[in-house]
Amino acid sequence: MIISLIAALSENRTIGKNNDLPWRLPDDMKYFMETTKGHYVIMGRKNYQSLPEKFRPLPNRTNIVITRSADFAAPGCHVVHNLNDALEFARKANQQEVFVIGGAEIYRLSLPFANRLYLTEIKAAVEGDAFFPEVNIQQWKEVSRKHHAADGRHLFAFDFVVYERL
Repeated sequence: MIISLIAALSENRTIGKNNDLPWRLPDDMKYFMETTKGHYVIMGRKNYQSLPEKFRPLPNRTNIVITRSADFAAPGCHVVHNLNDALEFARKANQQEVFVIGGAEIYRLSLPFANRLYLTEIKAAVEGDAFFPEVNIQQWKEVSRKHHAADGRHLFAFDFVVYERL
């Protein structure tokens, strides 16, 4: 099973601020939805709770929420208490690829197991309080890059980049 991390991050690795995205990039949201559609997605409790209620659970995906809380309920989701249980749940369902969608702590825990990274690299340093973990780029090969210029709907330019572990 391919373990993929998907995230949008700024040049200083910011991924969030106050449990929300610190930017509005509609084409990145579209890319996220199209890329993860039909797959299992793994997220932490805080990331799950940051989703607007109308998107909980994320539609057209099997949502797996990791929490330490024994009594946490996420209707329509599969709740587990560690990353290993989340990955095993996807493995048992014969998933070819599973997507880790955040937040910061879940990315940090899952990066050592990841085979692929789908990163939206935002061409700006953005203030935040949640960060993507440092990636040793020497361990990865860039397999695709698509540039998106800043425009009337996107304050920042960004690149959709896919990396595979060497």
